[in-house]
Amino acid sequence: MTQEASIATSDEVAVRFNSVTKRFGKTVALHEVSLAVRRGEFMTLLGPSGCGKTTLLNLAAGFFSPDGGEILIGGERVNDVPTYRREIGMMFQNYALFPHMTVAGNVAYGLKVRHVPKHEIGRRVGEALALVKLTGLEDRKPRQLSGGQQQRVALARALVINPTVLLLDEPFSALDKNLRGSMQVELREIQRKLGVTTIFVTHDQSEALSLSDRLAVMSEGRIRQLGTPQEIYRRPCDRFVASFVGDANVLRGRLDRVDGADVVVAVGAARVKVSQAPLPGVAASAPVDLYVRPEHLRVTESSEPCARTGVIVAQVYQGGHVDLFVECMDPFAERLLVRSAGHQAMTRWPIGAQVGISISADEGVAFAIP
Repeated sequence: MTQEASIATSDEVAVRFNSVTKRFGKTVALHEVSLAVRRGEFMTLLGPSGCGKTTLLNLAAGFFSPDGGEILIGGERVNDVPTYRREIGMMFQNYALFPHMTVAGNVAYGLKVRHVPKHEIGRRVGEALALVKLTGLEDRKPRQLSGGQQQRVALARALVINPTVLLLDEPFSALDKNLRGSMQVELREIQRKLGVTTIFVTHDQSEALSLSDRLAVMSEGRIRQLGTPQEIYRRPCDRFVASFVGDANVLRGRLDRVDGADVVVAVGAARVKVSQAPLPGVAASAPVDLYVRPEHLRVTESSEPCARTGVIVAQVYQGGHVDLFVECMDPFAERLLVRSAGHQAMTRWPIGAQVGISISADEGVAFAIP
C-alpha cells in the first residue's frame, strides 16, 4: 500500500476527494480526482488556468456539487451539505469585504450568522485581529485600508469561525511583489501556529514551492504529480511537471548505461546519473531528453570538455545571480538558461562570448523521446 493510500484510510485525513468528477456542459473540468489532505497540512493546488484547481476548491467549499465521486471533510461525506454547514473558512482573490461594514463588523459577520453570543464575538474578533496585526483598526472601513490590510481582514474573517478547513483562492494575486512576499510569510506563520488544515490555489510556482507541505500539480482536470516541493522540483514525473514547475533546460542525450536503480545519460562529454524510473523499457544508446535546472549548469571555456557549446546572447542581472542565455551550436538543443551566482558573470561572460556548458551535479531527470 502506498503512503497516500494508507493515510487516505486513517484519522490523519481532514479532507478527502474520492474519484471526483465535475462537468460543465460537455467540458470535463475534473476527471476522477483523488486526493487526501492531512490534518494541519498546507496543501497547494498548482496548475495553469483551466486545469481544474479552483473547481476542486469550490467543490470542497460546497459552491458546486460533484457529478461523480465523493468528498469527505473530517470523515463525513459532504457532497450535499450546504456551504454554511461545512465550517469552511474561505479567502477569495478580491477579498469580498462588505464595504459598508467596519473592520470589526466584517470579521464578526460569520460569528453573527452562527448566533455566537455577543460577548464571545467581541473576544474572538479581538483575538483574530491581534493574530493578523490589525489591533486598533476595528472601526475603519475597507476603503480606508491598504491592499495588505484588506487581505488581513479577509484572513481574520476566515479564521475567526475556527474553521475545519481554510480554503485560499489565489489570495495574493492583487498584491505587489514585496507585499506578496511578506504576506506569504505571515500566512504560513499563522497557519503553523493554528495548525489549521489549508488548501491553497495558485498558478505561481515559486509561491507553491515556498509555502506548501505538499503540492498537487494539475493539468486538464487531473493531478499529474503529488509530493513535497523538493520532490516535485527535483524529481518531476513527466515533461509537463518538469516544464511547468520552475525553469528547466532540455538537452538531447543518450542512455549510456544502467547503474542499479539509476541510469547514466551522456550529453556531449558530460555523464549525468539520474533515476531510471521515468525511462521504463528504454534500451542503452537510445536517445533521451535530459531536463536540467539552470542552477545546475555552469559556463566554461569552450575548449574544455563540456555538454554543449554555444554563444552568450543575453544577460539578465537579478541581484543575487545573473541569468545567462546561451544559443547552442546543436540542432537538438534549445536556448539554454544558466543561473550563475553573484555578479561576476556579467563581465566574465560578455554577450557574444563563445562558451561551453557543463552540468555541475548529478541533478536532472530524463524522459524518453516521444
